[in-house]
Amino acid sequence: MTNYEIADHFSLLSKLMDIHGENSFKSKSYSIAAFNIEKLPVEIEDMDDSQLFSQKGIGESTGKKIREIQQSGKLDALEKIMSTTPLGVLEMLHIKGLGPKKISVIWKEMGIETLGELEYACNENRLAAIKGFGAKTQDGVLQSISYYRKNQGFHLWADVEETAIHLVIQLQKTFTGNLFALTGDMRRQNEVVEFVEIVSDITKETAIRQFEAIADTVVEEDPNNLLIIRIPEQPVIKFHLCNTAAFYHTLFATTGSSEFMKAFLEKYTLPATPENEEVIFTQNNLSYIQPAMRETAGILDKAAAHTMYDIIMPPDIKGIIHSHSTWSDGADTIETMAKAARDKGLEYLVISDHSVSAYYANGLSPERIAAQHQEIDALNAKLAPFKIFKSIEADILGDGSLDYNANILNTFDLVIASVHSNLKMMLEKAMSRVIAAVQNPFTTILGHPTGRLLLSREGYPIDHKMVIDACAAHDVVIEINAHPRRLDIDWRWIEYAMEKGVLLSIDPDAHSVAGYHDVYYGVMAAQKGGLTARHNLSSFSLKEFEEFLAKYTAKKQTKAVA
Repeated sequence: MTNYEIADHFSLLSKLMDIHGENSFKSKSYSIAAFNIEKLPVEIEDMDDSQLFSQKGIGESTGKKIREIQQSGKLDALEKIMSTTPLGVLEMLHIKGLGPKKISVIWKEMGIETLGELEYACNENRLAAIKGFGAKTQDGVLQSISYYRKNQGFHLWADVEETAIHLVIQLQKTFTGNLFALTGDMRRQNEVVEFVEIVSDITKETAIRQFEAIADTVVEEDPNNLLIIRIPEQPVIKFHLCNTAAFYHTLFATTGSSEFMKAFLEKYTLPATPENEEVIFTQNNLSYIQPAMRETAGILDKAAAHTMYDIIMPPDIKGIIHSHSTWSDGADTIETMAKAARDKGLEYLVISDHSVSAYYANGLSPERIAAQHQEIDALNAKLAPFKIFKSIEADILGDGSLDYNANILNTFDLVIASVHSNLKMMLEKAMSRVIAAVQNPFTTILGHPTGRLLLSREGYPIDHKMVIDACAAHDVVIEINAHPRRLDIDWRWIEYAMEKGVLLSIDPDAHSVAGYHDVYYGVMAAQKGGLTARHNLSSFSLKEFEEFLAKYTAKKQTKAVA
């Protein structure tokens, strides 16, 4: 069990205590415990009791509860309070705009216990009439309920990938004479998936026997050689069963999106028994299309014209851009972050802690910026030829300005400009805000352009073409935020950005050394859009990156004077 999973137990307990109106001091202590557990630099499973109990903000009492969770998978205090909480009230915690106090009012004062009842009350304008809510809150709740329902049963690709790969490996070990391969959304590396889809030449009877022994598992048979396995608390598994000769035919047919396959079948021939997928492309005089890119009809035109290019791969990343340290809300020191990046074979690190407006994230005051820069200078002298660059994740304020003056912004090697507050904007407001930030001469990179959080927040609306065009006009890089809950900018806009000559940058937004791994998810998403290493800023070597910054500095000074 990871630190985040353990922290979730304490966080949920704190919220439920607030909903039930229990001791606020005790509730807050559980919330603080959750925060401290998430910030631990080492996984709890690797600590003995003496190490765990001595961690700042943990202590023996919390430590014992952590061990209880590890040993039983449960926390007794949480189980007790959950048993007295209606399931619908628990579900309300997933609805944006509803904190524990508001949920308490909805449940205890309005007598509402399910999302259906809450939706009905909103449609009758009942929520707007309650003190502390209002019409805007009511509209937001309705939108959030709709979004939550649409995404039930879906998972982040990053959360499922390891489980899916492990399952295929185990099946292959168990049935050495059979073929198994991931397919569908999993194979195309979609950000969000509903199923773990597998193609196999195993028999339906054998597959059923393999899973039916697992407690509470439901097996659904389909006449079209489909087998759906529902295992409690696991992603749904969908088997596409076929005979051995048709394995690669089935793999190809189930990998591509409906748009891709429709376009393929209109122009090309799918052999019934190909010996591999490559044969399908060569027989149709097409360049091979990577599974991740089999989304649109347009990619077939490129394959037919043999204008496919090499897409970015994880080893193409040369540096970490966009990372946070203990100076703001990160878990590791700059030195720890730098050494870890160097030890991974990377050439540089961009430290971009939060800016002053992000008070909730210990944003940097001008005085602390100067002190941080002194530390970076000392570390660069110590760690050369590895290099740390001075940056900031500057908040884009409501009017589109950044939250430092020109003198302070000029002290950074580069600036990442991001929206973090007032996310509920109409298109016109969002666009004026983002475009103003792009036009700022100090903006180097536009961070996570829509602010979306996959499966929980849609993000503010933007006109992607207009933003990309503005970035092209002002030489601003667009971030592909690699955190698996963001993957923002969406891969569907990568090709247009490349056509306009806009650089993209796969950045982990790392708040710890462990966060560097998120670069992998960014690369997987970027592959779908056909991103190449030469169009990705974080693929630049140290020398190339320094040359890029030299041009940026010259541009910044020219624009600042103008």
